[in-house]
Amino acid sequence: MSRLVSSVLVCVLGLGLSVSAQVTKPQTTPPDNTKTNQRDKDQSKPTAGQQKENKSDLEITRQIRRLLTQDKSLSTYAKNIKVITQHGNVTLRGPVRSAEDKAAVEAKANEVAGADHVKSELQITPPKDGKKKNF
Repeated sequence: MSRLVSSVLVCVLGLGLSVSAQVTKPQTTPPDNTKTNQRDKDQSKPTAGQQKENKSDLEITRQIRRLLTQDKSLSTYAKNIKVITQHGNVTLRGPVRSAEDKAAVEAKANEVAGADHVKSELQITPPKDGKKKNF
């Protein structure tokens, strides 16, 4: 009986410790996407919502996205950029963590769509603490 009580007590304490370990520090600065939202209001620049639904454009986007997600050397930021294809022309938009990420993403898009059909609007945005992080 005491062995059962001890086991239950250990489980309860373990659960309590794991729950307290998951408590995160509240964010000190609220996120602010004002500049990004203003940029995306510019009607002359394509947004993800303007991705064409024809088969060839969807296939180009799919192939680029597949190459990005399979590359283990890319940061999470680079893997999550916007790939917008309209009439065979690809626009790459969003932040990447380094010049290496930017060059790799552009090379992959050029490989699929051709260099004459890729427009890069990628922005290098290093981590705030200045250290390179590969998410």
